[in-house]
Amino acid sequence: MAPRETISVEEFFGPPLRAKTTLSPDGRKMAYLALWENRLNVWIESVDTPGDSRCVTTEDRGVLSYHWTRDPRWLLYTRDQGGDENMHLYRVDLEDPDAAAVNLTPYPGVRTLGLDLPAGRPGKVITQLNLRDRAQFDLVELDIATGDLTTLAKNPGSEVEGWLYSERDLFAGGTTAEGDVLLSKWDAATGALDPVARFDGGDAPLGIYPLEVTPDGGGVWLGSYRGGDRLRLARLDLATGEEEEVDSHPRYDLDTRAQVFPALPSPLIRSRRTGELLGVRYLGERQVIHALDPHFAAVLKNLEKLSDGDLAGLSSDESGQRWVAGFTHDRDPGATFLYDHTTGESRLLHRARPHLDPESLAPMRPVEITSRDGLTLPSYLTLPVGIEPSRLPLVLFVHGGPWSRDSWGYHPAAQLFANRGYAVLQVNFRGSTGYGRAFTRAAIGEFAGKMHDDLIDGVRWAVERGYADPDRVAIMGGSYGGYASLAGVTFTPDVFAAAVDVVGISDLANFMRSQPDFVKPMLTHNWFTYVGDPADPEQEADMLARSPITRVDQIRTPLMVVHGANDARVVLAESDLLVEALRARGVPVEYTVMRDEGHAIENPENVIALYTGVERFLAEHLGFEARS
Repeated sequence: MAPRETISVEEFFGPPLRAKTTLSPDGRKMAYLALWENRLNVWIESVDTPGDSRCVTTEDRGVLSYHWTRDPRWLLYTRDQGGDENMHLYRVDLEDPDAAAVNLTPYPGVRTLGLDLPAGRPGKVITQLNLRDRAQFDLVELDIATGDLTTLAKNPGSEVEGWLYSERDLFAGGTTAEGDVLLSKWDAATGALDPVARFDGGDAPLGIYPLEVTPDGGGVWLGSYRGGDRLRLARLDLATGEEEEVDSHPRYDLDTRAQVFPALPSPLIRSRRTGELLGVRYLGERQVIHALDPHFAAVLKNLEKLSDGDLAGLSSDESGQRWVAGFTHDRDPGATFLYDHTTGESRLLHRARPHLDPESLAPMRPVEITSRDGLTLPSYLTLPVGIEPSRLPLVLFVHGGPWSRDSWGYHPAAQLFANRGYAVLQVNFRGSTGYGRAFTRAAIGEFAGKMHDDLIDGVRWAVERGYADPDRVAIMGGSYGGYASLAGVTFTPDVFAAAVDVVGISDLANFMRSQPDFVKPMLTHNWFTYVGDPADPEQEADMLARSPITRVDQIRTPLMVVHGANDARVVLAESDLLVEALRARGVPVEYTVMRDEGHAIENPENVIALYTGVERFLAEHLGFEARS
C-alpha cells in the first residue's frame, strides 16, 4: 500500500508564504517575512487595507528576525555573513521607501549580542559588542537614527561574560572558579563588581534563562530550579539578591526553546506598553500558558479558540486590544490570525504553507519510552498516512544541542520521511532540556554512553511494538544529532542500515579547542561539566574514547556527511578528517560541503538540495516502498 499522496521536497522545505507576522506599536501596520528574490525578507502592510504590502529589506541571505522600535519610523533586524554567526544590527527607515537598510554595526568579525529597547531611552538600542576584543563583550548604546555608539560598560576581563541592562543599574554575569554563575552589580565609577546572586552552573548548561529585567528596574524574572526539580519562574531582587517564586507548573518546565532558537517566542508574555508580565509558557507534550493578568486571560481564552494548535508568535498593539497570533501545529503549520478584543472579531491572515493539505500530513504523536535503566524518555512518533504501521523502515531523527529538545509541531523532515513510507522517531534522550534538572544532569559523563543507549532503546521500543523493521533503521541529525549519528555507526554499527551526519562532531577534544571566542566563556557550564576539559590529559583521553574519529575502523554503514564551510561552531575540519580517514580505508562515504552556509543550513536551495539528497540516500539503503 503506497502513501496517499507524494509531496515534493520543495513543498515541505521551501520558504513559507508568510511568517512571523507582528503588529506595530500603534496597531496600524503589520510586518512579516515573505519572499524577495527567493529569500525571506521583511514586508510591511496596513492592518485595515490588506494588499498594500511592500518589501522593506533586500537581504540576499534572508532575514530571520526583526524588531519594531518604539518610533514607528524605524525597524531593526539582525543578519550574519554567510553563516559565520557574527550578527550585525541593521536599521530600516519605513518613511523612506527608497532608503537602503543601514548597518549600525559595520565591523568585520564583530558580533552583536542581545537587543533591548528601554522605555526610558527613546531612540536608543542597548546591545553588546565584541568590537574591542573578540573574546569580550562590552555593553553599548546605539542611537537608532544616527548610528552613534556609546560604551556604557567596558568588559574588565574573563570574570564578565555578558551584561544585564537595567535603567537603574548595570549588572554583569560571569563564571566563578568553581563553575557557578555569578550575577554582580557593576560600579561604573570604579569598575568594581558587587556580587548579587550565585547559581549552580551545572543546572544552566546554556546560562540562566529567561533573564529579563522587571519594569521597575529593581528585579529580574528568571528561570530557577531552587526548591525543586522543575524550572519555574522567579523574581530576583537586584538589591538584596533574594529570590521568590512568581509562577510554576507542577509537571512542566518553562518553555526555554527560544534560548536555542531565538526566532521562537520567549516563555514570558509581556505587555507591550508597560512591560508587565501577562503570561508564562510551559512545555510538556504540548504547550500550557498560565495567564497572570485578568485582561490577558480573557484575550487568551478567545485566541485559543482560533486553532487546535499551540499558540506561538504573539504580538499586540500598545493598548492590548489588537492581537496577531500564530500557531504551531503538526499538520497545519503557521496559521496566523488577527484578533480584535474590543469587537471580538477575528480573521485568518495567512497559512504559512497553504499548498499542504493537513489531511495528507502525518500526525506527530507523543509517546513515552522507558530506558534500560528505568528513565522515562519523552519522545515523538510520526507514522505515514495510508500505510499499515507494521515493520516500516525507521528514521531515528536526533535533535541538536544536546541542551535542547524535540517538541510537538510541524517538522518538515519527519513529514517528508513519513510521506515516503518511513516511521520517524524523535527521542528526548537524557541531557535534553525541559524535563527537569535531574533529567538534564543525567547526561554528565554520558556522551556515547547512556545518552546513546537512550537512542538505541528508542529503536528497540519501535521494533518491539512492531512499528519498525530492525533491518531498515537509519539515524540522522545535525550538530549533536550529527555526532549521535556518527556514534551510531561507530559504537553500534549493527543497529543502523544508513546514517546521515549534518555538521556533526567527530572529535570532541578538537571540537572544544576550536570553539569561537564568543562561545569559549560558556564551555565551563556545558562541555567542561558534561564532557571534560581537553587540557587535562586524562579527560582528553576519555573524550577521544567517546569520539567517532577514533573508531572509524568500525564504520561499515552507508554514511552521508554534510557540512557548512563557514561553520563557526563545528569547524569543517571535523568532517574533513572523518571523510579522509574513511576514504583512506576505501570506505565509501557521500560528502557535501556547502560553501555559503555555516552551522545552520539556511538558504532555501541548499535545504532543498540537502533533503533531496537524503531522500535518495535513504531510498537506496532502506527502500522507498514500505512493506504491507
